[in-house]
Amino acid sequence: MEPRDIVLKKSEDIEGIEIEGPWLDENIKLEDIIKSYYLKIGFQATELGKAINIWKRINEEREDITVFLGYTSNIVSSGLREIIAYLAKHKHIDVIVTTAGGVEEDFIKCLKPFILGNWKANGRELREKGINRIGNIFVPNDRYIEFEKYMMEFFDTIDKITASEFCYKLGEFIDKKLPKEKKEKSILYWAYKNNIPIFCPAITDGSIGDMLYFYQKYNKRKIIIDISEDIIKLNDLAINAKKTACIVLGGSLPKHAIINANLFREGTDYAIYITTAIPWDGSLSGAPPEEGVSWGKIGKEADYCEVFGDATIIFPLLVYCVFK
Repeated sequence: MEPRDIVLKKSEDIEGIEIEGPWLDENIKLEDIIKSYYLKIGFQATELGKAINIWKRINEEREDITVFLGYTSNIVSSGLREIIAYLAKHKHIDVIVTTAGGVEEDFIKCLKPFILGNWKANGRELREKGINRIGNIFVPNDRYIEFEKYMMEFFDTIDKITASEFCYKLGEFIDKKLPKEKKEKSILYWAYKNNIPIFCPAITDGSIGDMLYFYQKYNKRKIIIDISEDIIKLNDLAINAKKTACIVLGGSLPKHAIINANLFREGTDYAIYITTAIPWDGSLSGAPPEEGVSWGKIGKEADYCEVFGDATIIFPLLVYCVFK
């Protein structure tokens, strides 16, 4: 074979979506770019376009689909908290699974806001000033001091409780204790109002655990938080659903709790992953949808996609394009 024939090997004809970006000489809006062009741009823009279309299909079957939303605490540290509260307020989701920070930071933001800082802040100097850093987000210690006051009062109202009941009652507590303007953008509040269960298997892994330590150490009153009942409740929500959809921001425990519950029904019908985690170390956080299929956690015929990127950039675009 001649070198030219090797380099310019004859190709087969293929059909499909043509790669094309928006032509900015045209009178188009950002919304048009996202909705019309993302599928055609390629790379992760195409995956976001797929995610938009999958969630729209979920909405078309909404009455028959139980939507699980999972996210790690850093999602609530950021401004994505308000977007999740919007989803809960308008009943676009049915089940939430998160970490301890995803619960407590929602409450804390009802009391005092987090503040935009910078990535290069000196850790030692921040420590001297009593300021905690989450990436480029600053959380002064007075937020936790204020949170402690409310939690000590809240702990007096509970005895033996499941973690999901803990979250429900915390939403009820917010409703009773805080004015409307403080609770309007709270995930806990809207989950309570709309009876959306929040599961948090690692409820003590954060400030809530610290407050429980202080309360039980100094008040000599024992509180029992049962996580075993919640695993039954979470699994049954998946088992008894006609169809399910799993939308996961990040990875870790929330991701696995959701997809493992769906293992009991031969896998979820729809899945949208948004992640920055890589699969090369075998971590659950980085595990792609195909790995979930191999376990039976995502259905063999499921419609799914994985968008690699920062959820603070991707998720607002996704929700806007689906619901606005």
